[in-house]
Amino acid sequence: MRGGCRLFPLLLLALLRGLCHGRESAPGAVTCGSVLKLLNTRHSVRLHSHEVKYGSGSGQQSVTGVEASDDANSYWRIRGKSDGSCQRGTPVKCGQAIRLTHVNTGKNLHTHHFPSPLSNNQEVSAFGDDGEGDDLDIWIVQCSGTYWEREDAVRFKHVGTEVFLSITGEQYGHPIRGQREVHGMPTANHHNYWKAMEGVFIKPSMDPAKHDEL
Repeated sequence: MRGGCRLFPLLLLALLRGLCHGRESAPGAVTCGSVLKLLNTRHSVRLHSHEVKYGSGSGQQSVTGVEASDDANSYWRIRGKSDGSCQRGTPVKCGQAIRLTHVNTGKNLHTHHFPSPLSNNQEVSAFGDDGEGDDLDIWIVQCSGTYWEREDAVRFKHVGTEVFLSITGEQYGHPIRGQREVHGMPTANHHNYWKAMEGVFIKPSMDPAKHDEL
């Protein structure tokens, strides 16, 4: 048992270093199945969620922006529009439809026609159970090349309502004091650029029997 406990940090370190050996069809690309944090480049906060519900609007789980880089509630998993449409380890293409699933609560990044509580833009929430929600969980990755590259700033456009995932700087008070409002905006601008930051970027394995998960 002790040996297993010592082994776990080593496995985790290897995974975080991206030691999932295999072919790289698009080096530096964000891939399906990866777990990452997303930084809003204008306001320098990371996309975040937690088990705090909105007190107005939909009453669903709130989505915010936080300054801390080490908060475990800021991890999101990249998934396809539907199961099987985003094969694990394949690079995400510009223009591809994806879902972003909050790792700690299993809810998907979601928006709908409710006003956001601070700016009166469109509310963005986390919705669903165990990664299963509805058609309003789907976003298009907008970028300039062939693939979503890790170093590039990209936009996320919502399929159902055509808004862009955005932050404009409004801050919440109690109980999530200092966190920024995340909302949807109808126009593409400097408030809706995001960059991939800390995370585990899965690579395709040449050996189907080889697992790259703990």
